[in-house]
Amino acid sequence: EVQLVESGGGSVQTGGSLRLSCVASFQVYNLGDIAWFRQVPGKEREGVAAIYIRGGHTYYADSVQGRFTISQDDAKNTVYLQMNNLQPEDTAVYYCAADRFSGSRWSVPAYKYWGPGTQVTVSS
Repeated sequence: EVQLVESGGGSVQTGGSLRLSCVASFQVYNLGDIAWFRQVPGKEREGVAAIYIRGGHTYYADSVQGRFTISQDDAKNTVYLQMNNLQPEDTAVYYCAADRFSGSRWSVPAYKYWGPGTQVTVSS
């Protein structure tokens, strides 16, 4: 069983930055796609960034393109999400997901493992 733990969330003002970390209990190199999703109360969980670990290919939702960067550190079994120019609409609980076994990389059911989430709050 792979365990994922997110950290790095917090409260920032508009325009600020945060870096989220997702540490895996298993070698990330063997986990295929790893993605970051976010969710606000009453709304569906949405994918914001994904990385195909073995090729390093990255993918972003239109809403974060140019502001967020996903990256990996295989030696630390960690995937990061650097978030710059944060806006109030980025406020959400951010989740790390790993090991996509089927379906779209933006599909919640496509991922086998999930972390418990970390809260990001952006104030205006």
